[in-house]
Amino acid sequence: MTDSVVQHAGLPHAVFLHRLAGESPSSALEPRLGRAAFVALRLVDLLGPEYPTLHPDAFRYQHVATARCCRDLPPGATEGSHLVGLVQGTHDAFEQGSVGLVLPALFAYAHYLEDEMRLDEALDVLDTLLRVGGEKLPATDAVGARLRRARVYRKLNEFDAAEQSYVEGGALAATIGDTHSELLSRIGRAEALRGRGNLVEAEQSLGGTLAEAEAIGDRHAQALAHHVLAAVLQTGGRPADAISHAWVAFQSYDDEIAQGRALGDLGSLFLIVGETDGAQYALKEAARRGGAQDYVSNALIELMNCASFCRDRVGFERWREQCDARRESMPPKLKSGIGRARFGQLDRAERLLVSALRIADEAGLHEFTFRIERIQAGLRDCDCLETAAESDFRSEAVREVSASLAELGA
Repeated sequence: MTDSVVQHAGLPHAVFLHRLAGESPSSALEPRLGRAAFVALRLVDLLGPEYPTLHPDAFRYQHVATARCCRDLPPGATEGSHLVGLVQGTHDAFEQGSVGLVLPALFAYAHYLEDEMRLDEALDVLDTLLRVGGEKLPATDAVGARLRRARVYRKLNEFDAAEQSYVEGGALAATIGDTHSELLSRIGRAEALRGRGNLVEAEQSLGGTLAEAEAIGDRHAQALAHHVLAAVLQTGGRPADAISHAWVAFQSYDDEIAQGRALGDLGSLFLIVGETDGAQYALKEAARRGGAQDYVSNALIELMNCASFCRDRVGFERWREQCDARRESMPPKLKSGIGRARFGQLDRAERLLVSALRIADEAGLHEFTFRIERIQAGLRDCDCLETAAESDFRSEAVREVSASLAELGA
């Protein structure tokens, strides 16, 4: 199947057919999963308000064909299990006239796709959920879907769409008295502001949100606000202040995935201040906990950066190989470029940084653009590649958190 067919504007769920357009043979697993996802979501579409008089036999014929397609997938494929559940939920929803019966399967599949960094596909599933649910969608599910959609938009660096979805979700949450979701909406909007480079407004917004979360005892919102505030402070060149907030976030989270993300961010912050022992404690623990989670890639990238900072050539190559085995993206190119420069491979470093700058510009990642340009300007001067004023950042608070991480690792 060619790209021109896949990208046909009038074809719903065409994003899943991109898996058929690659070099893999049609019998390979990914094309089969893409085809099954496409037909499964076409079946879900039949629950939408645009099919008010659909004949039961028409649905049953399509259901039988779709169920067969999904059952033929290898039994060990996690995505295949999601699709089988989605088809069964769609059948139950049609038979009982209750679209709510398919919503858990749609949410679960969207969450899986987001974790796998198939962001365009996750967005398609969430849009399907909102469209099919329509006015029948429970308010709590409508809020949750909009906030999750906003998060996916933000990961795609589509900040305008993310902010709009956060606003919609927060306004809807206010109408039903869902204070927790209102706080999550505000935290998400602050994260979008950070992505655009508006750090002052992001920090002010988070300060107010954190105060409200503490006043009502919303522990999860407090943890998330501390975590995002740490990111804002890091971007603004205040890593020592950020470390304290990231540590509070780690301690406040209840689930292991969120804790792993906080540990990964702590590792990056410790590397900025030149505390390599604390950085390695945090990053290795994040990688150990994370498995296939996307933040593990970031942890491996920072471990590569940490090895180059310590002039550990063997460690650098080992972590670089693990990064290459996961996925190619702009951050690894940036860290690889810095690492190559530290080992005197300036020409290779310059090529990597040019590639990283191009990707950052195309994605609108202004923070990375400024950082890469600064590194490029002084590439031939090793001093520009080190962390700035390391000793100035080694405060008592930083040392305490580093010691706590050492205990955690032990």
